[in-house]
Amino acid sequence: MAEEKKRYSDEELEEFRAVINDKLALAKSDLKEMQEVLRNRNGNDVTDTSPTYKILEEGSSTQTKEELTQMAERQQKFIRGLEAALIRIENKTYGISRISGKLIPRERLLAVPHATTCIEDKLSDK
Repeated sequence: MAEEKKRYSDEELEEFRAVINDKLALAKSDLKEMQEVLRNRNGNDVTDTSPTYKILEEGSSTQTKEELTQMAERQQKFIRGLEAALIRIENKTYGISRISGKLIPRERLLAVPHATTCIEDKLSDK
């Protein structure tokens, strides 16, 4: 009977690192865009030439800004999760469930690279 794997190999960890770095670059780019929109949302720029519509859109603008702020906060949390995953790769603890100590399936890590538990542990932790 084959011994159950305790951790991912260095080669596998490097593969995960590449996936995480790609996702991290995209996430940071998306966050930067959101922050730009939020910064420019308050000003009256040149494209705002219709004061009549501005009054009508004020309520939806506030709601959109709140939604965008929440999205930016979620994006920051996602970025922190990815950065923490990179630290776990350095420590060679990446892919090991923090609850059971079992190896998180490769498919899950490729889909959710900042995961710290396997699905079974996550469900039993509720």
